[in-house]
Amino acid sequence: MKIIRVSATPLNIPVAIDVLGLDKQTSLSLCLTEIETDTGLVGHGMTAITEEEIIAAAVREVAGPALIGEDPMATERLWDKLYWLLSPRGQTGYASHAIAALDIALWDLKAKALGQPLWRLLGGARSRVPVYATFGFGFFERDQLAAAAKLWVSQGFQRLKMTVGGHALARRDEPRPIDEVIDEDVRRVAAVREAVGPEVKLYVDANCGLDLFHATQLARRIEPYGISFFEEPLTQNDVRQMAQLRSRTTIPLACGQNEGLAFRFRDLLVNQAADVLQPNVTISGGPASFLIFPVARAAGRKSATAAAMTTTSAVGARSSIAACICAAVSTGRMLTPAGAGRSTVLTIVTSAPCAAASAAIA
Repeated sequence: MKIIRVSATPLNIPVAIDVLGLDKQTSLSLCLTEIETDTGLVGHGMTAITEEEIIAAAVREVAGPALIGEDPMATERLWDKLYWLLSPRGQTGYASHAIAALDIALWDLKAKALGQPLWRLLGGARSRVPVYATFGFGFFERDQLAAAAKLWVSQGFQRLKMTVGGHALARRDEPRPIDEVIDEDVRRVAAVREAVGPEVKLYVDANCGLDLFHATQLARRIEPYGISFFEEPLTQNDVRQMAQLRSRTTIPLACGQNEGLAFRFRDLLVNQAADVLQPNVTISGGPASFLIFPVARAAGRKSATAAAMTTTSAVGARSSIAACICAAVSTGRMLTPAGAGRSTVLTIVTSAPCAAASAAIA
């Protein structure tokens, strides 16, 4: 079996959020890939949260031609070839997105050729994985945010994630100073906790939008509300500052979904900078990113995974890939660090809202 065609399609998908009387219009940028073989089998891959036109050009003009004539079953060799072609000096960014999109398509081809679902091919540790709902977006007013939290809990979710920080570092004094953003975040977290009660797991995500000073302030002020992890609190996922923040708060820290290569996760582990590692299969080099699991385990850390699901078909593909890896590995359990010890939880996540409280893997 040989590869005869590689294609890439850039897309910008309109997304409508229609809940609680709101009609919010946004979009999701992604790039779909196809790898076709001389047997007629076609593998599909994707990447997202990037500039889709750039990834498509990289696949069409650089990476795709390098795969023509290759054996698609040799996924490890082809990943290595793509790495040295696109990231010869350890670059991440667009290169890692392109590698991920093609690696996913290669693994999809392999699974189809062998007649096995991907989650079983990668290890088959379990047939169901827990998920959480990313629900708490910044466009919600405080009372709407509390109502949305109640809505998701009524649909069966016991794990919710909300955004904080309001991209404050990027926006500086617009629309308001960072201190005021933090004050409002504390009130919003308190409103959600009051709305859902103490049993529901609550996560917060600053999308790499804060500096160390303000992230420390926010973390300490929301500690009383039982936050299960604080995701991407700091700009650039700065390893040294993540370690400093981790020493200043009892809230577990999470990051990694936008990291492109494994060495970044190594650095987070070595520097004890995070409790929750989040390799994103569509960004962190494709299904090959699941090798980060034994790295975390070898470092003596507990690990777990979570995958988000969505009703949007294109985003659902991304979520399903993540769910497959969650189900594949023995460390793919959602655990909440508790007690005096600070353990590392390994998660594979997507940013889309969930559509089910747990995911069955077919």
